[in-house]
Amino acid sequence: MATPHINAEPGDFAPAVLMPGDPRRAQRIAETLMDDARLVTDVRGMLGFTGTVDGKPLSVMGSGMGQPSCTIYATELFSQFGVERIIRVGTAGGIAKQVKIGDIVVATGAHTDSAMNQLRIPGVNFSAVADFHLVQAAYQASRTAQAAPDGTVHVGTIISRDHFYFTPEQQTERLARYGVLAVEMEAAALYGVAAELGGQALAVLTVSDHLLDHSGDMSAAERETRFHGALRLAVAAAHS
Repeated sequence: MATPHINAEPGDFAPAVLMPGDPRRAQRIAETLMDDARLVTDVRGMLGFTGTVDGKPLSVMGSGMGQPSCTIYATELFSQFGVERIIRVGTAGGIAKQVKIGDIVVATGAHTDSAMNQLRIPGVNFSAVADFHLVQAAYQASRTAQAAPDGTVHVGTIISRDHFYFTPEQQTERLARYGVLAVEMEAAALYGVAAELGGQALAVLTVSDHLLDHSGDMSAAERETRFHGALRLAVAAAHS
């Protein structure tokens, strides 16, 4: 039955859901991947579609921006619609020196400055980590000629921030020193929801800009077209 934020029915979602932030990107992904995509939810303009890819069922739905929004949709998908796996596909800002524009980050874990996961288990610093099997599937796909993306694939930790425009002085530099690959705004909360509800989650991210080296940052148009490599890895994880 429908929830406050998803007006779908049982069986409308596939076991695996790709989750970009932008609902319009969700629509483009559905139209790109599926010949049989059908709209299954559109509450508040947050579009969700279901179809098949290579004969296997797959859904795609937007999450909105930020960890609170992502948490709402992930919680309802896992708990009410039989979804087993959610793979976030989106963009990220590079932090580590070896990460370049157009590269792909498979996020094994997500540090965060948010309090959302701190509230889960009082007295514990919760570790927001991806599902190992999804990480493995995405990485293995990156090594095959059929799915290998144009950019380099990096596997490691990221940070999910609550603020887009505010960053404490020298924080990014220290994160780089600790090997953090990139920054985005949703993965830590998604990983927390998956852990709570027994689901599987992963973030596969295209690096669209670099916080410590701004030469060659993607334009707004490029952000919408240069995510196909990450998308192939996300589909491989979804169908693993």
